[in-house]
Amino acid sequence: MFKVVAPVLAVVIAAGLGLWLYAADRTAGDTGHWAGSHAPDRIEVNASVLKVDAAAREAVLRVLVVPLGRFGEDDGVAPTAELRLLTSSSLRDDRVFPAHQRISSLDIPIALTGGTVTDYPFDGYEARIEFAAVHGGEPAPVLFTLDKVDSLFSFSVKDYRAAEDQGGLDVRFSRSTSVLVFALFMMITMWGLAIAVFFGARHLIARRKGLVWPSFGFMAATLFALAGFRNLAPGSPPIGSLLDYTAFLWAEVVIALCVVVAVVAGAITEQREPDA
Repeated sequence: MFKVVAPVLAVVIAAGLGLWLYAADRTAGDTGHWAGSHAPDRIEVNASVLKVDAAAREAVLRVLVVPLGRFGEDDGVAPTAELRLLTSSSLRDDRVFPAHQRISSLDIPIALTGGTVTDYPFDGYEARIEFAAVHGGEPAPVLFTLDKVDSLFSFSVKDYRAAEDQGGLDVRFSRSTSVLVFALFMMITMWGLAIAVFFGARHLIARRKGLVWPSFGFMAATLFALAGFRNLAPGSPPIGSLLDYTAFLWAEVVIALCVVVAVVAGAITEQREPDA
């Protein structure tokens, strides 16, 4: 009975742990932050983090500007006068919305500072995101909200920058929990396969098994399979990252040496023993 219940229980625990990690990641993604004014007459700037490109040190925000109260018409669809959205230095330029014209969402790139992509999966980046608005030539109150869509990164707010006519956040981006879990799983798997190949090669050499081609095929296949497995790392980290120096490169070295040594030892054994 135990032999049947134990595998089922292990599957249930593993699935439950996976659902818990998913729920935690999903909750973090749905968490929004805001800074600025809640005045009835205000300019709302709603932004979502679409994508974080660590290699390019850039993140893309999808921004929707909604003028409310006396600043907007048709429930915030269009401004009543020319609206100018002023951004921080991390964003590339300011945006102008003509009076009485429908406002569409914008994809705005922002520059990231700090961190390096080779620290994957423990790399982190920072950005200061601030918005101000000028409506009809006069400053207008701003409420800035930020949430995320990119599942590969999470963000936390280090500081809130709120004023009557300005809203801003100091944000830190880091790899999401799911990415960290998968990257650590990859490291453990790489070392596990390397150790398995090492013990297999040691068995062939110690027992003088000769040229056991199925075993050599398994070891050689593992050598090349690890390269494809490494390329599955979420976020496509570049070669030379922490993942490579702690697991991938060492696993490849161990497996390659085991294959060469086992084949040479097997060939020597076959030469010493007469043919059957």
